[in-house]
Amino acid sequence: MTTILGLTGGIATGKSTVSSFLRQFKIPIIDADVIARQVVALGSVGLKQLSDTFGSEFLNQDHSLNRSKLGRLVFSDPHKLVQLNTIMQPLIAAEIKQQILAYQQQQTPLIVLDAPLLFEQHHEKKVDFVMVVSVPPKLQLKRLMQRDQVSRIDAEQRIKSQWSVTQKQAQADVVIDNSGSVADTEKQVLHWLNKNNLI
Repeated sequence: MTTILGLTGGIATGKSTVSSFLRQFKIPIIDADVIARQVVALGSVGLKQLSDTFGSEFLNQDHSLNRSKLGRLVFSDPHKLVQLNTIMQPLIAAEIKQQILAYQQQQTPLIVLDAPLLFEQHHEKKVDFVMVVSVPPKLQLKRLMQRDQVSRIDAEQRIKSQWSVTQKQAQADVVIDNSGSVADTEKQVLHWLNKNNLI
């Protein structure tokens, strides 16, 4: 039997830190962000759909997707964000389903579905446990502004485009507090995995 751990959190709360730690245990990670890039690669159906919907001005000179330009558009316009998700999410969901099935057929004991929009796109129905990585709202905003070099307004728009961390925590099986050191975060993850006999 394959146990599936759903890993999520708010933008810039430190989900990638936890994902990197889990990789050290050779646990397979299905990364929705990686899949999101794959489904809009050069020559893909996804890229054509985005170009048809938003226009060729959102492509780079080499005809690849200009992610930052499209990001600025959709995070400032809720209607455009819905359009983007209507195209992207079915493609991402299909690939996630395919990867989960492959690991199940291999009888892999534990896999992780790393998905920022785990709840928003109903991927929690695919997993056995949900781990939410959390930090206080002020720290989340500060980290996002520093990480992506964006203004406070841009950062706030991106945060508001997702469920709040509080909403996610309410539906989590475990909440990892990432407001301290990396070592403290890793200790919490390891404790929970051991408690549930997952490693």
